[in-house]
Amino acid sequence: MFFELEPPPPQDWQRKRKGTKFRGTRLQFSPWSKRESPPPPRDQERRTWGSARQQPGSQTAAMDGGGVEASTTAAWMERHGQMYDRATRHPFTVSIRDGTIDLSAFKRWLSQDYLFVREFVTFIASVLLKCCKQEDSMDMEIILGGVASLSDELSWFKNEAARWGVDLASVSPLKSNIEYHRFLRSFAEPEISYAVAVTTFWIIETVYQDSFGFCIEEGNKTPPELLGTCQRWGSAEFKQYCQSLQRIADRSLENAPADAVKSAEEAFIRVLELEVGFWEMSSSQS
Repeated sequence: MFFELEPPPPQDWQRKRKGTKFRGTRLQFSPWSKRESPPPPRDQERRTWGSARQQPGSQTAAMDGGGVEASTTAAWMERHGQMYDRATRHPFTVSIRDGTIDLSAFKRWLSQDYLFVREFVTFIASVLLKCCKQEDSMDMEIILGGVASLSDELSWFKNEAARWGVDLASVSPLKSNIEYHRFLRSFAEPEISYAVAVTTFWIIETVYQDSFGFCIEEGNKTPPELLGTCQRWGSAEFKQYCQSLQRIADRSLENAPADAVKSAEEAFIRVLELEVGFWEMSSSQS
């Protein structure tokens, strides 16, 4: 997706698409997350995210390199860093960067992601509807940018499929894709808060930006015929959009009750699990 946005205000951070229904603002944890406890933190911090602010309902807080308390999303990035790395440095996307990608796997990803984006339209519409009900609707323009981009994105998939000889009309969603679709549809429930929905929107987009951005970093051996795909989601413009969504998510979480913050973190974890499953599906057709 490409966006023409105002450059984001200076930040002190460097860098920086899934289930069962929610019940009220409190998410039933076990259906969404397969882990009972988060993985241990990374030995070394690879990224610094967000700006410093206090979050209600959070029991622990990540600190940036200067000892300043980081945002809620930054704390989650640190706390669930191993899972995030699994989602953004998966062997599927790493093989694109290394130039060793099996093109049959790429074609499978292309067809399955087309089906995902069609379902993603409904998800973003549900986020937008929740946004409209907020007293402060300043976020609407940014979220509308995501809605507007999807028409172009669907056209891109159709053109790429034709170029690669993929018949989209004959494609059915595989198991991991179906699970992701079910997760996205759950956000139509009015009980799910805006803070949970917009946080989920942010991390879905961010995983793609980080994954494909890695494929175009210096030293990559990405095949020339796949560079367009990687540049689409790995671009600086899309990164700026993801950063805008992160600021919205942090602001919403800052004002959310503790149970909504807990539900948002569980949704964050579930997205990472589903993204790993999506890459695995592309690689193994599961």
